[in-house]
Amino acid sequence: MRHKISGRKLQRKTGHRNALLRNMAAALIKHEQIKTTTPKARELRPYVEKLITLAKRGGLSNRRLAHSRLLDDAQLAKLFDVLAARYSDREGGYTRIIKAGIRASDSAPVAIIELVDRDVEAKGQDSGPVMNEDEYEDA
Repeated sequence: MRHKISGRKLQRKTGHRNALLRNMAAALIKHEQIKTTTPKARELRPYVEKLITLAKRGGLSNRRLAHSRLLDDAQLAKLFDVLAARYSDREGGYTRIIKAGIRASDSAPVAIIELVDRDVEAKGQDSGPVMNEDEYEDA
């Protein structure tokens, strides 16, 4: 029996699972919308919501706790400066999961997890400018 056992293992060992959630949380904070499998999205939701709640409370100790769970200084700054102000009046429910069908390659259920009231301009911001053939030769 699995009494009082929470969370999915996602077929990963503990360190790999923690790194997965940490990287997905940083990506979600950066892009404010990511596409992943449904079980991963369901595991990511409480992880990110707790980070946003820490940011809303503010303070040095909460910033250090969030840093230990996120380990990305740029996203930590965005979390405490931008997202905490955006969700200051909201009592919870900062993310939403939208089912997006089934992946063709392995038939895995896919979902989009996004921040509520997200900034549409944030998605894909690190893709950078596209280089043409002449610029590849120079680089």
